[in-house]
Amino acid sequence: MSENKDFIRTIIAEDLANGKHATSITRFPPEPNGFLHIGHAKALCLNFGLAQENAASGARCHLRFDDTNPVKEDTKYVDSIKQDVEWLGFEWGEHLYFASDYFDYFYDCAVHLIKNGLAYVDKQSPDEMREGRGKVGMPGSNSPFRDTAIDENLAFFDQMKNGVIGEGEAVLRAKIDMSSPNMNMRDPAIYRVLHTDHHNTGDTWKMYPMYDFAHPLEDAKEEITHSLCSLEFEDHRPLYDWVVNNCPTPAKPRQIEFSRLNINYTVMSKRKLLELVEDGVVSGWDDPRMPTLSGMRRRGYTPESIKNFIYKGGVTKVNSITPFSTLENEVRNDLNQIADRRMAVLDPLKVVITNWESDDHVEQMTCVNNPNDDSAGTREVPLGKEVYIERDDFMEEPFKKYFRLGPDRYVRLKGGYIIKYVGHSKDDAGNVTEVQVESIPDTIGKDAPEGIKCKAAIHWVSVADAIDAEVRVYDRLFSEENPDAAEDGFMSCLNPDSLEIISAVKLEPSLANVPAGYKCQFERIGYFCADSVDHKPSRNIVFNRTAALRDNWK
Repeated sequence: MSENKDFIRTIIAEDLANGKHATSITRFPPEPNGFLHIGHAKALCLNFGLAQENAASGARCHLRFDDTNPVKEDTKYVDSIKQDVEWLGFEWGEHLYFASDYFDYFYDCAVHLIKNGLAYVDKQSPDEMREGRGKVGMPGSNSPFRDTAIDENLAFFDQMKNGVIGEGEAVLRAKIDMSSPNMNMRDPAIYRVLHTDHHNTGDTWKMYPMYDFAHPLEDAKEEITHSLCSLEFEDHRPLYDWVVNNCPTPAKPRQIEFSRLNINYTVMSKRKLLELVEDGVVSGWDDPRMPTLSGMRRRGYTPESIKNFIYKGGVTKVNSITPFSTLENEVRNDLNQIADRRMAVLDPLKVVITNWESDDHVEQMTCVNNPNDDSAGTREVPLGKEVYIERDDFMEEPFKKYFRLGPDRYVRLKGGYIIKYVGHSKDDAGNVTEVQVESIPDTIGKDAPEGIKCKAAIHWVSVADAIDAEVRVYDRLFSEENPDAAEDGFMSCLNPDSLEIISAVKLEPSLANVPAGYKCQFERIGYFCADSVDHKPSRNIVFNRTAALRDNWK
């Protein structure tokens, strides 16, 4: 992370080296109107990561909730954001802030602007104000209330504060320049009337500051040195500077913009994600198909995989779209190193070892827990007379390069014996119901005896010891690479196969009591995680597929 000298890290390093700042103070300022998604993780990792990298100089990162719109905000979002920040391994310590803690300060700053002739109460209708702003390349026109006397503006603003003026009847506007080529500078609204209780301040306020007014004041009040934001706020920077320069502030933060994170087959708009939740397309904000951090956590993504994905993507000023497969590769790479190996059969076909005379014959097979981690050790897996294998690991008429089980073929039970096909049974519909085999003695952990061709090993689960489970196979929520650009709207390109629920899955007995959140590789299938909501050890076993062993979309 510290070796990645992008342009932001270079700026901060120069500011510290030349004494402009004794240390760096950054902030991560989410609005608590939804759950954090993978796009937010880029800003989160950048701001908190900078604090970690410059810790020797006393650097810190504030977690601040920009809660200036009570209509859309909720404490459940505050709690989820805190959980996500901690899950990614970052700490805010004593530096937890809310914009709503500064409401009195914002009010004082607004009064300061009014008294200096730099703000006025506008009683035009929203449509009239919108018309008066003009268009790009065409100047706006002054409001008829623009030159209202200061005393009258103070009185009107007091009425807004006390709830005398109704919603939509008036706003407080900054007096800047209605002919500015930057639309954000054309007398923007800085306060609006909302008779809505706030999650933090209750019914104290009847009006609330606009984001573009409150945000730069929050940064200044907290003496943020480097205010990092995505490129869409570049045109807002002149307004932020104007607010800071014309209000009584203790500091003047430097705003620096960088490109946001975009991923194909995904939508990042919180409004659209909320629509998916409210319309029941997904089960909630933490649905494993959602790009939210809570959804990815439930699906089985690790903090390390997400941070590696973010850091490798870098920080630039160039907008681009990252393939979803790049994110999946990172979680595969991480889980390949840390995840236990276990055996699970998703589509069971019974196999009977006919040369084991006793139905009670059981042997313990020693299986490696993780070939990439010697300290992970081994486990004992029972092998009985009857086992389940995957249905597609048997073929009645094998093609040339099919090396699994079939007539006149040998295959190894993973970690166990080589077995030889003897026969198979069918039902009245012609479906294979059972395969009969013989085990080849003395072949555990040894090469095939001379004259026996065995080129594959298949996973299995002993019938007598199998654990029943439900497996949820998740895929991309959208079938189009750019859902936002869909002609009929993003909802028109939902992937109908984004969720497949497989019941009657058979698991090896070691998975009976694993806790929610447990991650493992189902051998030869993919990486899976015990569901954090529905999984109940020994009672209701539910696993979510995190990722297949390889990219199926290539």
